Amino acid sequence: FVPNAHISDYIVVVARTGNGEDDISLFILPSQSNGVNQTLLKTIASDRQSEVTFDNVELPASSLLGEKNRGWQTIEKVLKWGAIGKCAEMSGGGQSVLDMTVEYAKQRTQFGRPIGTFQAIQHHCANMATDVEGAKFITYQAAWMLSEGLPADREVAMAKAWVSDAYKRVCALGHQSHGAIGFTKEHNMQLYSRRAKAAELAFGDSDLHLDKVAEIIGL
Repeated sequence: FVPNAHISDYIVVVARTGNGEDDISLFILPSQSNGVNQTLLKTIASDRQSEVTFDNVELPASSLLGEKNRGWQTIEKVLKWGAIGKCAEMSGGGQSVLDMTVEYAKQRTQFGRPIGTFQAIQHHCANMATDVEGAKFITYQAAWMLSEGLPADREVAMAKAWVSDAYKRVCALGHQSHGAIGFTKEHNMQLYSRRAKAAELAFGDSDLHLDKVAEIIGL
């Protein structure tokens, strides 16, 4: 699943270049090279990911990115920053879902009054707001620690696991509050739900990051 490969000029390829556990290297590959095949995939989020396969692709030594057998260190950095970037995306998505749900609750009427006057909808929106604020804070903390060069493996894993689940909860409550209109293609609610699932899987899903947290705290 390679995002936007169909419009890229180059693809960064990860390859094993030795027998050691961490003997991984990175290479810059022109996307139109002979033997590179791309297939645009249909995904739940409609986010234009491609399957990229290689058939006897040859690269010159100059295509090596960084040092040979030292690529895993770079990958770890990319995964951490990518995970936090996704957390920021999900936090923003959750805020948008909350905003549209609150506005909808003010305008949609049932039994002669706005649905936002009913306690059930009020509590839905309150829970959504709590999840959104929590997602922002845990994301900010992890992002700050990374930017300061501090050890942040635990904070990044906590953020990615928690924000992924929080975003899904926000979308679920948004759907409950919107009712049937939220499931139609004409309404943006469904787009956020589909993107929430894709964002959860990017840079490691919740289970992967929960496993990391458990290991870090000594379990």
